[in-house]
Amino acid sequence: MAHKVFIDGEAGTTGLQIRERLEQRADITLVQVDPARRKDAGARSEALAEADVAILCLPDDAARETVTLAEPHGTKIIDASTAHRVAEGWVFGFAEMAEGQREAIAAAQYVSNPGCWSTCAIALIRPLVGAGLIDPASGPAISGVSGYTGGGKGMIAEYESGETSGSFLYAAGQGHKHLPEIVKHGLLSAVPVFVPSVGAYAQGMAVAVQLPAMGSEGMAAAEAALKAAYAGERFVTVVDASVHEPRVMPQRLNGTNALELSVHGNPATGAVTLIGVLDNLGKGASGAAVQNLNIMLGCDEAAGLEAGTAAAA
Repeated sequence: MAHKVFIDGEAGTTGLQIRERLEQRADITLVQVDPARRKDAGARSEALAEADVAILCLPDDAARETVTLAEPHGTKIIDASTAHRVAEGWVFGFAEMAEGQREAIAAAQYVSNPGCWSTCAIALIRPLVGAGLIDPASGPAISGVSGYTGGGKGMIAEYESGETSGSFLYAAGQGHKHLPEIVKHGLLSAVPVFVPSVGAYAQGMAVAVQLPAMGSEGMAAAEAALKAAYAGERFVTVVDASVHEPRVMPQRLNGTNALELSVHGNPATGAVTLIGVLDNLGKGASGAAVQNLNIMLGCDEAAGLEAGTAAAA
């Protein structure tokens, strides 16, 4: 019997990509709401009652409303918004993050999809905190670039209409919405300094974490810690720095659910930079949601997902 899945907010970028990944699967039946009634609470409640799992691709307040609507029906929820990423009672949907995380996702009623920036940052920072290579009180510096699709409908419209045409930095006031989840799930006690940027292209992301001087021994230890943390994973791999040099190409993994991590630096000065690359609409959004869905339903974790072959740089 096919599993029934309702995508609340399927008209948005993430929702559309989730639908594309699911609609060809024989083991999934998509529960639909008449587009004219997609904001009607009664129609959505009926869909939630029918669905085994609902995936929320909504603004934060609307996601909270849907969770309330779903409560009487006992529907399992995957929330792609920011609303529940550090909330009590919610499992953080980054299966590779820690030992036992998959099992927690599989048993959960409520799973919060990670943000794209935080997926990279946590993947890089958490293992090194655990290995004693990053002081959790140090507040490492994070930067990077994402395609404009990471900004949602409004930003996509700006670029596609020509209103915005270049790249820009943002959140320099240190209030980015992904910071709380980076702190909590990165095992940090101090808030990182985080200044991201948007590139003048659609999708693909590269994130850099700058560390205090570690030297060549520290670089080797950092790479070893990352490799130990993700050994045997299908979607997260640690690659040699040469793969991303001399230029880190944020679009390298577009169309996949892959996340590549690498350790860069200058042994002469001791400066070290950790790099994460993913598709902000793949492992950073829709791909992660489908991966979590597969885990919750007991399906092959890679069903509906690319295995992670890199696209042309």
